[in-house]
Amino acid sequence: MDTLRAIETTATVDDERHLVLDQPLPANMVRHVRVIILLADDSEIEEGEWLRAAASSPSLAFLNDAREDIYTVSDGKPFHDRG
Repeated sequence: MDTLRAIETTATVDDERHLVLDQPLPANMVRHVRVIILLADDSEIEEGEWLRAAASSPSLAFLNDAREDIYTVSDGKPFHDRG
């Protein structure tokens, strides 16, 4: 296994969800790097953000297949929470 060297920097996530570093990396950097993203404890990921990520994930692309539409609105009974 290669020896890993760590460089700590900050970055911004742009509107297209790309990571943009706030400072340039050293000139002698290799081409491939390992990235670890740390989120602040108080930063909750919004439900809409999770839904967008799931909707655009290639791992869930099979759900776009019409053969996956096996249920209709008339299936089952409505659930009403009385709590």
